[in-house]
Amino acid sequence: MRSSVLNATADVAACNDEVFRAHRGRTVPIPESLTSVPGYPEKLRIYRIEASRFWQVRCWFNGKTYSKSLRTTSKKNALVLAKRFFDVTSATVHLLREAPESAGSPSFSVIAEKLFQQEVARQQRGEFSRGSVQVMRNRLDAHILPDLGAVPVKAVSYVVLQQFADRLGEQGFTTTTISQYLVIVRKILKLARNHGQLGELPEFPRIRVTATPRGGFSVQEYWQLLRKARALEGQVHPITKTLGAQEKYWIARELLVMPPDMAWVIGFMVNTFVRPGDIKKMKHKHIEEVRGKYVYLRMNLPETKRHDKPVVSMRAAVRIFAQIRKRNAAAGFGGPDDYLFLPQVANREHALAVMNQLFHWVMAECGLGKGPLGQVRTLYSLRHTSITFRLLYGKGIDMLTLARNARTSVNMIERFYASSLSGEMNVGMLHSRR
Repeated sequence: MRSSVLNATADVAACNDEVFRAHRGRTVPIPESLTSVPGYPEKLRIYRIEASRFWQVRCWFNGKTYSKSLRTTSKKNALVLAKRFFDVTSATVHLLREAPESAGSPSFSVIAEKLFQQEVARQQRGEFSRGSVQVMRNRLDAHILPDLGAVPVKAVSYVVLQQFADRLGEQGFTTTTISQYLVIVRKILKLARNHGQLGELPEFPRIRVTATPRGGFSVQEYWQLLRKARALEGQVHPITKTLGAQEKYWIARELLVMPPDMAWVIGFMVNTFVRPGDIKKMKHKHIEEVRGKYVYLRMNLPETKRHDKPVVSMRAAVRIFAQIRKRNAAAGFGGPDDYLFLPQVANREHALAVMNQLFHWVMAECGLGKGPLGQVRTLYSLRHTSITFRLLYGKGIDMLTLARNARTSVNMIERFYASSLSGEMNVGMLHSRR
């Protein structure tokens, strides 16, 4: 009798354990993941939560708990980043204690939120795109506010800004990205000055911005990518071999099978000058086939980076579009409001992330993951390839025409696309005679 009671009690306990685990908050630390950082106070810990695939860090300072996502799935990297988090946070807390003259000064985060609301209002007036506001929000949340948010605006000095820039550099950000972060910081401090909450702007660190062209592909590499994408069609991504039978991945398993879409994406982008952001939003209604003296696609795409003019494709894109349209119609996705690529994925941000993952798989199989200058290649490299091919092989094309059609500026063409060309690439034009 006693043993049956004990067994029943154990069964109830087990059931309760499962119930409580099932209802555990998605942002509550998973107990078995809590890990102290060697050589640092016990209060500094890294952990995992169900709501994110990244490691988190938390630490207690002066009666307040500070936490942050470390944006890494590697425990080894998380431990290194946790140490940096402790050093930065403790320095910020110390700065707050040592700045009594800043009493009554609003914190940097308060002014930052006011600026963000102003930018949202400007976006609603049509001054710039929603994407620009989202980029600002992401940068505020990722690094600016975690590092500077608690600091009074009057305490933001050259030293503080230099330390902030140095930390971004240590995390591998390019000089261009660091400069863009400092532009946001400058806007925030200007707003504080305009509201009478800051006297003069502090001197900003000088960041020497070096424009690094994206790693485009040569003609041979482009054909290599196309052939490999077609050869991989129907095969399962190698990452599945590392997953358990019931283990979940951030991409559903059915999307980890190479679709025909990937070869189409590669060919379509190289023949249409579009950005990856255009690919994710492109619907059948945005594309019109034109047949006359020239055969091309006229693409009336949603506005990107303040550009809303139609884009004209190369002739090869017409054939690719016909294949896409035929496949999509057979699958029930041929309507005007259906998307061209991965139309079955309703979340378009996720669809673009899946395409990026599949493209990296194709590049890895070809050994083309990095450009000639060591740049990490992405889907954006296909746009670079498209523009570069026109500069190389377009007979007498002028940069203004190309820039307008590619929805960019002549300055951007010169800085990021033409900068990777050499005289020998167009030796025929150099040797030509009138």
